[in-house]
Amino acid sequence: MVFCALSTVLCFAQSSQLPPGTSVPGDVAQQQAQPTALQQAESSIEAKNYAAATTQLNTWLSAHPADARALFDRGYVADAQGQSAVAASWYRKAIAADPKQFESRLALGLLLAGQGDAVGARTQLYAATNLQPNPPNPAAKAQAWRALAQVLRNSDPIGARDALVEALKLTPETPSDTLLAAQIADAAGDSDLAEQEYRKLLQEQPDSPEATAGLAHLLLQEKRYADAQPLVAAALAQHPNDPALNAEMAVILNGEGKPADALAVLQKLHTLEPANRDVTGMLADAEFQSGDLDAADTLYQQLLAATPNDPDLLDSHGQILIRQQHFADALAVFQKAAAARPDDVDAWSGIAFADSKLARWTDELHALSMRSKFAPENPSTLFLWATAYDNLHQNKAAADYYHRFLAAAQGKFPDQEWQARHRLIALEK
Repeated sequence: MVFCALSTVLCFAQSSQLPPGTSVPGDVAQQQAQPTALQQAESSIEAKNYAAATTQLNTWLSAHPADARALFDRGYVADAQGQSAVAASWYRKAIAADPKQFESRLALGLLLAGQGDAVGARTQLYAATNLQPNPPNPAAKAQAWRALAQVLRNSDPIGARDALVEALKLTPETPSDTLLAAQIADAAGDSDLAEQEYRKLLQEQPDSPEATAGLAHLLLQEKRYADAQPLVAAALAQHPNDPALNAEMAVILNGEGKPADALAVLQKLHTLEPANRDVTGMLADAEFQSGDLDAADTLYQQLLAATPNDPDLLDSHGQILIRQQHFADALAVFQKAAAARPDDVDAWSGIAFADSKLARWTDELHALSMRSKFAPENPSTLFLWATAYDNLHQNKAAADYYHRFLAAAQGKFPDQEWQARHRLIALEK
């Protein structure tokens, strides 16, 4: 909700002598002595008496339907009461009445940004940055530039940086600006500048969970676990239930070779945020790595219930079925994943392995052929090729793939290498 931000915008609009785009007939002194319905409405807004303001604005607008200022006020009243769709409609009417009205452009841009409509927000905020508040006010203009920088942060970090620079020309830098500068640099791939800005903010606000999480995320991307660990641990001491910090601690512990400790953190995090799909997925992966297949599969199937065609979740579910030796069920799951994403290498690998266990040699070769379109061979797939051809009595092809497997295996697959050598003796007699 953008109520707090809009209260500033409303003050700019109310400070005008007359509503923008409105002419008032009659004696000015008499009008000032006799407040109009619009002036009464704005007094009601200032007193947060939105019911009275709505009635007064409706009365005014019935006689002045193209009054951009009154249309903005009507949108503000709806926005202040959490009626976002209604507010957006009134803001759009105000813009239609006066396309150069800064306040409605900014208000609508902030509202759309809060709703996740980045395209719509960008359009309105960019327009606002090319207009002037009435009366001129640097803080309002800077607010538009900052909001535009936020919207552009991930999609256009260079544009976001330039917008933030424009805001800082108008008003002094705040801690929020420093955080935004760090996030923009991070999105632009400038890790050195991002780290510098995050550390600058932490010097000013040592307990900032956003700065800590941002810096830790940056360090984790670079696998600097030792640098990230004390930072996150200190922040967790202050904010023990912060989801982002707990997730980062789990990544750190995994990176330090402490999967059991990471699993405990993720279990705690899942308790705190049971509806968070990212957390559930991380916990499912951790349970899988720990060997608790039942716990992992329960979580994967919870996620699949909401997105039944998600190929990554299907692949994970299929891998569990393979380990449980439910090969026919695994085959069906991997086939569904491949149908959802035809270039899914893990799905084609799973299909080939399940086919090999079900003695579906021709189907196995087809799956291996499909996989080879998207990824190079590895020792495991070379062995599957060899055994499929061997079982189909295509001796020359089988021998060729056994040799290729042995060249790639380099002693890492002793059981399969022993089998390959003995099969080559039989095949090459």
